[in-house]
Amino acid sequence: MNKHIYPLLLAQFLSALADNAVLFTVIAIVMKSAHTETWYIPAVQSAFTVAYVILAPWAGEIADTHAKPKILLLANLLKACGAALLLFDVEPILAYSVVGIGAAIYNPVKYGILPELADYDQLVKANSLMEGSTILAILLGMLAGAKLADYSVHWALLACVALFIISALVTVLLPKGDVKKSVSGSKIIAFSQEIGQFFTLSGSSFAVLGSGLFWLAAATLRVILIAWAPLVLLTQNTTEIATLTLFLAIGIIIGSAVVPRLIPMAHIQRARIPSYCMALGVVALSFTDTMLTARAALLVIGMMGGMFIVPVNAILQELGKETIGSGRAVALQGFFNNLAMLLGVGCYSLAAARDTGPVAAMLVLGGVVFVGTFLVSLSLRHRTLKAL
Repeated sequence: MNKHIYPLLLAQFLSALADNAVLFTVIAIVMKSAHTETWYIPAVQSAFTVAYVILAPWAGEIADTHAKPKILLLANLLKACGAALLLFDVEPILAYSVVGIGAAIYNPVKYGILPELADYDQLVKANSLMEGSTILAILLGMLAGAKLADYSVHWALLACVALFIISALVTVLLPKGDVKKSVSGSKIIAFSQEIGQFFTLSGSSFAVLGSGLFWLAAATLRVILIAWAPLVLLTQNTTEIATLTLFLAIGIIIGSAVVPRLIPMAHIQRARIPSYCMALGVVALSFTDTMLTARAALLVIGMMGGMFIVPVNAILQELGKETIGSGRAVALQGFFNNLAMLLGVGCYSLAAARDTGPVAAMLVLGGVVFVGTFLVSLSLRHRTLKAL
């Protein structure tokens, strides 16, 4: 494994830690304010993800045609600006959207550089390290952000700004990476052509749509939990909700750690099994009414999710490296991932506005993931993924 992967992991860890600390700080701000509408927190999360969809035609191009450390540095500084806006009482939806813009630029670079730092047979392991460290950062960011925000929103936001700046400084240790020639003409037309080209590859449909399904489930479940936990488990504050999601994060770390031995790139079709199990876990969670059983269900959901998304990410990066460029492939993936998240969170927000309970929403989500896994897996039946 290339030694440069460790600065990348550290930079990603710090940036993801701050991303999630900002989110739970925003949730704390909302809970302490007059924004009691059920749609407001989903709207805040949607403000973050919409940047991935809008900027996808440019984000991949930027990742592939510029020195990657420079883009990572600038993206982190943009995230820091978004967090700083909250210090000046800027509308949370607007401020968090600025963090989302930085994340949309950052994401294709952090994953796009992985195939340059790891050989083909080490790519699943590299993704496992990336996913595990990211989920650990999400876990600590949720807990630390919620705890610190319950104590002082001001200090929580200052800590987030500092983390983004430190992450930016770490990225200067990374190699420049491959720099491709910029595509002339309309980026939107070029992006649509890249989608068409990429979907002709064996395994690409499963990688892109499967990844989108995972993030639809993850984003929607996290928003549902914010309404479900106080209603069913009688949680009282942001810290208690963050503590509950701890088990989901631990599960993803475990799943990400064990999957390289269970699902190598040559057997990507095995990834559909944990996806089915993840769907059943969401359904089981909807029937729980105690903290112990809820934690157990979230742990299983996380494990299955981690075992599904790691090999999916690995094969997508490798396919991208050999065709349209790894950065462009990750931007394409980010486009579909965040479009799926917007769809999932948007549908739940609409349902919540019409007084649909979180338990019913959770049941529907489990069914959607199960059926979605079946449909996405159809692309693997008549195509066998070949080593590139």
